[in-house]
Amino acid sequence: MKKNYKMIISYDGTRYYGWEHQPDRETIQGKLEKVLFRMCDEKVPIAELKLNGAGRTDAGVHARAMVANIFLDVEMTPLEIRDYMNRYLPDDIAVNEVREASERFHARYNAVGKTYQYTCYAGEVKTIFDRKYVTSLEKMPDVKAMQEAAEYLKGKHDFASFCTNPKMKKSTVRIVDQIDITMRKGYIYFTFHGTGFLQNMVRVLTGTLLDVGYGKIQPAEVAEIMEKKDRKLAGPTAPAQGLTLIKVDYD
Repeated sequence: MKKNYKMIISYDGTRYYGWEHQPDRETIQGKLEKVLFRMCDEKVPIAELKLNGAGRTDAGVHARAMVANIFLDVEMTPLEIRDYMNRYLPDDIAVNEVREASERFHARYNAVGKTYQYTCYAGEVKTIFDRKYVTSLEKMPDVKAMQEAAEYLKGKHDFASFCTNPKMKKSTVRIVDQIDITMRKGYIYFTFHGTGFLQNMVRVLTGTLLDVGYGKIQPAEVAEIMEKKDRKLAGPTAPAQGLTLIKVDYD
């Protein structure tokens, strides 16, 4: 009898082409499904082992707690499933937790919020041990100006200007209820929480805020950029390596 299993997964996205399965490319979902295929003794076609992720992180983006779910018919406990997967997954992907979920649980459709953190480094000496997970800046931006600009971005808005998909057919309205920008020992942390995010939205928001920090855009101008719904007016898309999915919220 098939049961629905909820998984919490961490990964270093450096060498992957994002979460979503792609033919002939290494992806997080693809790696996980291959291990699940092996765990099921290759009796279930791999195409039927659909692992539903809470989101589709881009190539090079990391996650501390991506949530996924899958229906499996196996004679294993959740703990045994977790341990089996971790035994055969590469060192840059880990299943932190597996547990049974209700039949109606869907990692993506039931999610009500996500927290992302973008990390930059602007210290005097280059960072070594976490260089794959931060974006190094040539100079320190004006943090207060960025914090001021962030206030204009909070709330329910049309974020079309901060989406890299020009063919987006669905609504580009989202609620971003938290943008915290903090600095500690040369590191700048941009923490975003919202109901959901558009393609590359967090990275474009970060790039725009950094432009504010460098005086290329005035804080109040971000409101005008948002109103005009034109991607060309916003800042650059910040590099993928600095972005990490921190948490997914459910009711």
